Amino acid sequence: MTDKVLIYSRFPKSMMARFAERFELLDTGGKPAREVFPAEELNGIRALLTAGGSPLGAEAMDLFPKLGAIVCYGTGYDGVDIKAAASRNIAVGHSPGANAASVADIAMTLMLATTRRILVADQYVRSGDWAASKQSPMMRPQAGMPGRRIGIYGMGEIGRKIAARCAAFESEVGYFSRTKYDLPYEYFPSLAALADWCSVLMIAVRAGAETQHVVNADILKRLGADGYVVNISRGSVIDQNALVAALADKTIAGAGLDVFEKEPHAPDALTALPNVVLAPHIGGHTLDSHVAMQSCVLANLTAFFEGKPLPYAVKSA
Repeated sequence: MTDKVLIYSRFPKSMMARFAERFELLDTGGKPAREVFPAEELNGIRALLTAGGSPLGAEAMDLFPKLGAIVCYGTGYDGVDIKAAASRNIAVGHSPGANAASVADIAMTLMLATTRRILVADQYVRSGDWAASKQSPMMRPQAGMPGRRIGIYGMGEIGRKIAARCAAFESEVGYFSRTKYDLPYEYFPSLAALADWCSVLMIAVRAGAETQHVVNADILKRLGADGYVVNISRGSVIDQNALVAALADKTIAGAGLDVFEKEPHAPDALTALPNVVLAPHIGGHTLDSHVAMQSCVLANLTAFFEGKPLPYAVKSA
């Protein structure tokens, strides 16, 4: 008898192909499970697969009385109520570090595109202004990477890969995280101190209640008029209204964002600003990252159905 796995979030079918070879998948298509499958079928569900940012609280868990494992596709698990899962003896798994290199790469891409104003330069060529020798204040020289102070908020797998990449660009690297590590980068005792020091703030911290809107108007002001913020973590970490205001009134020079408070993000005041570079949450969206994340999911699900501990369990679960 094939083990059943409920696909709780909406995923492209191509991303589920490897799982379908091993398990019987009940795909909700991102809809409420009770709208798609009868209660008697859901009552027997022992494992479900979800996107880490999808809300999955105690009430939702109660819909599956035999649920024993929640496996997140990707490194994040901020949508899962970890305490509720623990109280119900539900194991929670994820894919730690599987997409770290790809996310670090998009962080660097956003930083370079923002600080070097690549989108503005692209339009300068396409519009014919360059050929016409038309002057543009947006095309004035910008600071380069050598000697630039890069502050990294969060020094997990992704933060460390960002740091290594920034160091290769001959930049100074500093960081703030809950733990001080034995690393060749300057440690700052607070996010405020880091923001005071750096000219680019890279947000790589794990999302949660304690980081909700922690990058607020005060932190942005500390970055200063020549400062930039790059977010590849979760949109909830930045107070988006404060960010829009800071970009509009030139409190900071610019921003590079791969994540937003609400996704997908519709055109609004943020998208209208010329000093921000936007991407549709594609940090971990590379072929190699998906293979690595899927391998972690398969390992977690296989171990669970064999009665073994999850090899990639969320440590706080």
